[in-house]
Amino acid sequence: MAKHEYAFYPGCSSQKGASASNYLTSVESMCKTLDVKLTEIPDWNCCGASIGYAEAGELPRHVLNARNFALSEQHLPGQEIVATCAACWLGARETRERLTHSDTLMSDTREALKEAGLTINEMPNIRHMVEVLIEDLGFDEMKKHVVRPLEGVKIAGYVGCQTNRPFGVDGESFENPQYLDKMVEMVGAESIPEYEQKVTCCGGALAFSEPEKAQAQIKDIVESAYDHGAEMIVTPCPLCQANVEIYQGHVNKKYGTKFDIPVMYYSQLMVVAYGGSAKDAGLNGQVIKARRLEEIAAKPVKR
Repeated sequence: MAKHEYAFYPGCSSQKGASASNYLTSVESMCKTLDVKLTEIPDWNCCGASIGYAEAGELPRHVLNARNFALSEQHLPGQEIVATCAACWLGARETRERLTHSDTLMSDTREALKEAGLTINEMPNIRHMVEVLIEDLGFDEMKKHVVRPLEGVKIAGYVGCQTNRPFGVDGESFENPQYLDKMVEMVGAESIPEYEQKVTCCGGALAFSEPEKAQAQIKDIVESAYDHGAEMIVTPCPLCQANVEIYQGHVNKKYGTKFDIPVMYYSQLMVVAYGGSAKDAGLNGQVIKARRLEEIAAKPVKR
């Protein structure tokens, strides 16, 4: 039996062929090393994310998340739900809060779930993967497994807004969260605690609807990382990762910059530091190749 077991909500962005499928690859490798078991919620559905805030209204958005809660309760009773996607985590956390504090909304949600033969009896705890790593395992336990330190690599920890507001990670500052900096140091790399863009929004869905505004945000995020001497950026959010990495080419055309900095997931850094291969870490899924990380992944493991 694994040391830690959770009901896993993978979310749409991590599916095969989706933008964050390499994130899931690295998380699976990381969890294997840490003896963490993630059991996928059977027949899960999309959390609704940003599209749920559009014309559909409040109830459908919460019912989408509540259906996942009900399926988790039915198939994986007593287990906390863990999400790797910041938007999924945020949406599910909001649904839990709203249903817990509104009898009317809970009643309407249960009525909708009844049509699918489901119900909610107990509200699950909703955790982001980084919460599990920090709160349930701790930095000392995570560091024990480092056999290939990322020495000499300077990394900017970009938290973004969704894992930071309104809920945040327990014990962290909303203005200057330190957990990514600590994770960077834990794998043997050099962090940038003074990186002032770490909680700036990446623009989110504005990348499609108002690209000029989103690209201005992305320019600030990347430019600051370069100003601090970073070789790469690390984030816990698939949307942040996609926006900040993919749109650097658009930003270069608009502003005349020459940005070319890879944007990684914390789990990818950990897998390489744990002795995993570039494939184990999902490095082949980067639009901007993390050459330095690939080089380290090819080195022999220090035992």
